[in-house]
Amino acid sequence: MLSHFIRDRRGNFGLMTALVMAPMIGVAALAIDINNALTIRTTLQAAADAAAIAAVAETSAGVSQAMQMTSDGQLSAAIADAKKVFLGHAKMSEDFELKNFDVDVVKTGSQLKAVFTFDASVPTTLARILGQTGMTVSGQSEAVFQTDTFRDFYLLLDNTPSMGVGATPTDVNTMVANTGDQCAFACHIVKDGVEDKNSYFYLAKKLGVTIRIDVVAKATAALMDTAKTSRKSSNQFRMAVYTFGEKAEDTKLLEVSSLTDNLDQVQAKASKIGLMSIPWQGYDNDQQTDFDRALKNVGALMGTAGNGASAGNPEKVLFFVSDGVGDAYKPGTCTKATTNGRCQEPIDVTQCTALKQKGYRIAVLYTTYLPLPTNGWYKKWIMPFQNEIPTRMEACASPGLFFEVSPSEGISTAMNALFLKIISTPRLAS
Repeated sequence: MLSHFIRDRRGNFGLMTALVMAPMIGVAALAIDINNALTIRTTLQAAADAAAIAAVAETSAGVSQAMQMTSDGQLSAAIADAKKVFLGHAKMSEDFELKNFDVDVVKTGSQLKAVFTFDASVPTTLARILGQTGMTVSGQSEAVFQTDTFRDFYLLLDNTPSMGVGATPTDVNTMVANTGDQCAFACHIVKDGVEDKNSYFYLAKKLGVTIRIDVVAKATAALMDTAKTSRKSSNQFRMAVYTFGEKAEDTKLLEVSSLTDNLDQVQAKASKIGLMSIPWQGYDNDQQTDFDRALKNVGALMGTAGNGASAGNPEKVLFFVSDGVGDAYKPGTCTKATTNGRCQEPIDVTQCTALKQKGYRIAVLYTTYLPLPTNGWYKKWIMPFQNEIPTRMEACASPGLFFEVSPSEGISTAMNALFLKIISTPRLAS
């Protein structure tokens, strides 16, 4: 009977099927639980991605905090935001248990980096028959943001007597038609502190003539509004404003407003910029436009040029507004013929080059020097190099930062356009 039982093959298929089906069912159960775990991981990964991005989003509290920092470090505001966003997106339920999650957001130079990590335990159901009671899922997400460039602007505004010319051809013609010597300049005469009410400066006011410096002052004040709406943080842009002096007897680099991020204060002071006064017509042989001295002195105030990566390392920009004609005592280095040492020339770019070599960027707004065909002085001394003036002014500027505005165009619009061009260009390499 024993040998017969051993040789009997009936029922083997059922037995083998039973033996094979058990692990197959276990594998299928494990696959279902793995799929569930992957679905949960996808949900958590999406939440981590959202959290990392939120931590360094352009309008986030983290970026705002970073823009106020003068050095590298951790961003607590960004970390708090990221955790809130993660928990909001994770949709906590009984399908998993969040073991831990962590986020680190750090500012290094101009870069903000958020790293979010998580791990969770997912209980199994069918896979328990194989002894698998739970699974662990984990993930990591990273997001990076480049902060905006920090810049210090030093505005050098030419307010010398030549900027008393009529602002438009109509203004020029009005002055010429109403002055005995056909003068287009509203010379501002102040002697011993007393205003000369008969000067052409007051005549221009009576005639309703706008002079070039008035337009520049208004444009500079308006520029502060553009800067305020363009900045990402209150300390991103700082401004300082300088002119060539208040009066011809004391020509020097005159501080209108010191470097500050209080642009309302700069705006108020810039709006009051006026034309340099002279004690009498032809004072000091009209040598009040010393570009070399002004550029050298403003450069001495600007400090070390930074790369703009932080408020503590701002990029330095000289914003120079002028009609481009120098008139100073330069007996030995003038690029044109002199008269007893008086040098009338298109701007000498030697000082511009020196500033650029120090790492400063120079933005030049050239207010077109108007031809004055009825003026003998103009025809003899300026007209011969009239076509060189814009070329020299462009050579003074850093590449791409030259803008010429003609009398028929708006100086305010041009100044804003040049400013926006500056802040849209990449920062310097560190």
